[in-house]
Amino acid sequence: MTDPRVSVVIPVYDEEAVLPALFARLYPALDALGRSYEVIFVNDGSRDRSAALLRAQFERRPEVTRVILLRTNAGQHMAILAAFERARGEVVVTLDADLQNPPEEIAALLAKFDEGHDYVGSIRRRRRDSFFRRHASRLLNRLRERTTRIVIGDQGCMLRAYGRDIVAAINSCNEVATFIPALAYTFARRPAEIEVAHEARAGGESKYSLYSLIRLNFDLMTGFSLAPLQLVSMGGIALSAASALFVIYLAIRRLVVGPEAEGVFTLFGIAFFLLGILLFAVGLLGEYVGRIFQQVRRRPRYLVEAVLEAAPETGTVETPRSGHGA
Repeated sequence: MTDPRVSVVIPVYDEEAVLPALFARLYPALDALGRSYEVIFVNDGSRDRSAALLRAQFERRPEVTRVILLRTNAGQHMAILAAFERARGEVVVTLDADLQNPPEEIAALLAKFDEGHDYVGSIRRRRRDSFFRRHASRLLNRLRERTTRIVIGDQGCMLRAYGRDIVAAINSCNEVATFIPALAYTFARRPAEIEVAHEARAGGESKYSLYSLIRLNFDLMTGFSLAPLQLVSMGGIALSAASALFVIYLAIRRLVVGPEAEGVFTLFGIAFFLLGILLFAVGLLGEYVGRIFQQVRRRPRYLVEAVLEAAPETGTVETPRSGHGA
């Protein structure tokens, strides 16, 4: 059995309400491509019936469907990495299961890839998210671009295409926490982006809260740049210089005006402001130290409970024993 030209990777976490609609639209869209393909679903420790629905879909289309069952919830990007290590296609496409990015847009993504690009991202056209979510995302995008120099027009859109060399480079990394599109951007020679349609969620609830988005951007900034630490260091130098000038000013004022009790609350305000800056700096340093702590423990990034796929020689179903990501 020859390797497929396209591998479509879909992480799944508690998407029972969406999966039937996804199956109904995904396979016809891929059949229309005129290219050999495989679909790799990764059940990321779902607590609902997602695993059972994926198993049933595998039994319906075993020739093009593979299912990776993770033992526990490892997170979206770790689930994608589990699929990247098993994908066989020349081009690997990632797609969310919630149908906010229509599967029909995969054709446009591959058309752009065929122009000679090794990584193609996407930007959602007329996003169906709330006003706050759109503008918060735009603000965080600008902050990330300034600190990491990684240009991703829409970091929340996971409809992306990766060349085989890019996937191999990503698989060679052993980072405990990472953001796959940013990592791919650093490896790509000819990255590109296209606009794609965006629809309202077909069912279920979003797995990304505001806190999750903030955590994601902290991971991005601390995982791909030292700029935050450098900015805090330069800010500390500037505040130290300003504090020294202020002390000199107070000393001169005391000599000229004499002792006075006024300005006590101003000094308290300045002290609390500097204390806040100090706590922020300690917290930022803690983010970097925390990443080092996670990395040196060398715990598995994810645990694979089983893989459902058709054996190349016999066409029968095999379920390999459990494995884990290094």
